[in-house]
Amino acid sequence: MLNFTVGPVMSSDEVIEVANHSTPYFRTPEFSQIMLENEKMILDMLHAPEKSRCVFLTTSGTGAMESCVMNILSDKDRVIVINGGSFGHRFVELCEVHGRNFTEVKCEFGRQLRKEQLEGLEDHTALLINMHETSSGVLYDMDLVSDFCKKNNIMLIVDAISAFIADELDMEKMGAAAVLTGSQKALAVQPGISLIALSPAALERVEENKEVCMYLSMKQALKNGERGQTPFTPAVTTLLQIHKRLELIVNNGGIAAERKRIASVAKTFRDGISDLPFEFVSESPSNTVTSLHPTGVSAKEIIRILKDEYHIWVCPNGGELADTVFRVGHIGNITDENNQELLDALHDMSKRGLL
Repeated sequence: MLNFTVGPVMSSDEVIEVANHSTPYFRTPEFSQIMLENEKMILDMLHAPEKSRCVFLTTSGTGAMESCVMNILSDKDRVIVINGGSFGHRFVELCEVHGRNFTEVKCEFGRQLRKEQLEGLEDHTALLINMHETSSGVLYDMDLVSDFCKKNNIMLIVDAISAFIADELDMEKMGAAAVLTGSQKALAVQPGISLIALSPAALERVEENKEVCMYLSMKQALKNGERGQTPFTPAVTTLLQIHKRLELIVNNGGIAAERKRIASVAKTFRDGISDLPFEFVSESPSNTVTSLHPTGVSAKEIIRILKDEYHIWVCPNGGELADTVFRVGHIGNITDENNQELLDALHDMSKRGLL
């Protein structure tokens, strides 16, 4: 099966080989060294401010989102939550669960955040945003968000779960206090690890806030991370895969080269479907995924036919959009040949009258 979803995605042979062995014992100096190298490589790729830290949690990306809401924010904050889809709504739900005082800024599905939507919110203290709203494919205008937060001394927390590596992200330039991502997106390894890069400002918040959860505690993760360890048993093999993947990125031209490759995959696909009966959902798509609205045919049926007849996975949408929108991912170990196989399948479906 070819995998064109947005996570988990296809891994390289080198990363797969890491998982082809029994999971080793991890309370060792050797594993600690790997973890310290993981932290350094991640912070370098994010261009994190000096004295930033990175913590690794054995959770999905939602665990990292919740950890930020619990550990960086407090009930003293007034939080802006940008909600343009399923994952923006998840930040809303997390703020509700943890009693955060928040203002929800709703964006139309697939539409860009506008400057006027932030007017009147200058007195807030923090802003939560999914840099790339994976459910719609929209990549938010982070220059707009960054400028607003800097001007008004608002702490910016960025969910880059599906944007990291695929899209331009300079943590220091952006002025982000925290950036989070997950292992199964453009990192292209097995799911199970989320990670959070924390600036000195975010570290200060974590230190001063009362601890409210043991397993998602950033205090404990930071303390153990000083020695290259985690407070509890982590997804060891996934962390080893992350190390291999980061090394491969560094040794093959760095993150800019990997981003360029992903962008090329996305452009080739988008150019290749220009003659097919699809409408683009997002007005400002990420390199990560293309969200499509087929005209006159069920999105569910397209997904089923690709899976059953062409052995290709693409990504469904949930809820009320399940039958009208599907998504094609461009991250992971996708070759030009893989991309062409998907394009050929879609054009063959068109010739058969299935689109």
